[in-house]
Amino acid sequence: MKKWLKNKLPHPQQLKENRHLSVFGKLLHEPNIWHINRRSAAGAFAVGLFMMYMPPVGQMLMAAAAAIALRVNLPISVALVWISNPVTIPPMFYFAYLVGAWMIGSPPLEFRLDFWMDLHNWLAVLRPLALGMLVCAIACSATGYFSVQALWRWNLRREIRRRKERYRSMAAATSSSVSETELNRPSARRQV
Repeated sequence: MKKWLKNKLPHPQQLKENRHLSVFGKLLHEPNIWHINRRSAAGAFAVGLFMMYMPPVGQMLMAAAAAIALRVNLPISVALVWISNPVTIPPMFYFAYLVGAWMIGSPPLEFRLDFWMDLHNWLAVLRPLALGMLVCAIACSATGYFSVQALWRWNLRREIRRRKERYRSMAAATSSSVSETELNRPSARRQV
């Protein structure tokens, strides 16, 4: 899993040279935010998936700031924010609105594009939307964190099992070749 993540993530130098992330200055040179291990990857998924449900303005900066503060992997945190994009934001935020409306107990409004384009209508749905965004952010964050932890452990157990099988087969091959050599060797007599 670690190798796969390293292949998919941008090189740290690319992010250090990003003009949007330059506000963090020397904090980008902290080595812990570039490491990939179970803790940093799971924490980065939690940060990135939480921030994708925040308002779309400045999500990358918020994710980077949280990653630096929590000492989790910065590239993963920033990359996951891009799950929310102009195509996915309308259904994500409408779902968050439905969750918030259900929690408040108000009847949800139907999804019509002209309704959501009017600023006056946004004020009417702001409370359930904000509550729903927070609930969805927490749920996605926790799901991402525990899923990565479980996937990392499963992958580690699988690798240990493969390694044990490889060692057993090597030991079996070595012991069978040693026993064949002993059988072919003439027995030496003891001399007194």
